[in-house]
Amino acid sequence: MITYPQAAATPTPDPDEERRRIQTARLLAYRDDGPLVHALAGRLGKGLPPVPATLAALVAIVAVTASGLLEPGPTLLVPVLIAIVLVVPTAPRDHLGRLDWLTPPLLRGTEFLTIVVVGLAADAPKWLLFVLVYVVGYHTYDTVYRTRQSIWPPAWVFHAGLGWELRLLIIGVGAALGWLTVVLAVLTAYLFVLFAVESVTSWVRLDKASAQAGADAEQDLEASPEDALEQATGEAEKG
Repeated sequence: MITYPQAAATPTPDPDEERRRIQTARLLAYRDDGPLVHALAGRLGKGLPPVPATLAALVAIVAVTASGLLEPGPTLLVPVLIAIVLVVPTAPRDHLGRLDWLTPPLLRGTEFLTIVVVGLAADAPKWLLFVLVYVVGYHTYDTVYRTRQSIWPPAWVFHAGLGWELRLLIIGVGAALGWLTVVLAVLTAYLFVLFAVESVTSWVRLDKASAQAGADAEQDLEASPEDALEQATGEAEKG
């Protein structure tokens, strides 16, 4: 009896495991971590629980701001350092806890609050602060909307966007040196061009692919049975 080798059956992924994988990927994308976090994440062990640590950073920044300690100069680095010291160690976590979905909004709130309090303390133009917050907010919205459509932004966008940690470091250093207005202008222009161009080109490319797929499907539906039979016969004769 002749036997033929059979291809190994592809194991069916466990639905719960797949759900956890997608949930973790989405929350990590919503965090918008940059090169610094990715470089340090593997060296931080298990890391800190994301929700308590991020919430503690947010409360600490509010407390420092309310205390009146922020004045032009090196003290403007304090909110930035609080955010980095408390939030960066949360990156290694799998974000599968019951409340870990709160991490991205808490982190984005911490980033926006730090930008605003540092900018106001350094007497930066308020409209420039608003535009920067809007640009980062648009990037976050675009990321959320894409992942809900199962379209994942390329990894290089998060690195090129510097991540929340490098954005805050750049702003903190610029404020401490008295160059915040120039730093904000350059950073905002750079991020606007990066996020806008990448987002628009990605959606246009997706629309073209969808339109082409729709046109192909419509053409197949419009073809008569005789045409389909004739085409199939012709291809068979060529073969």
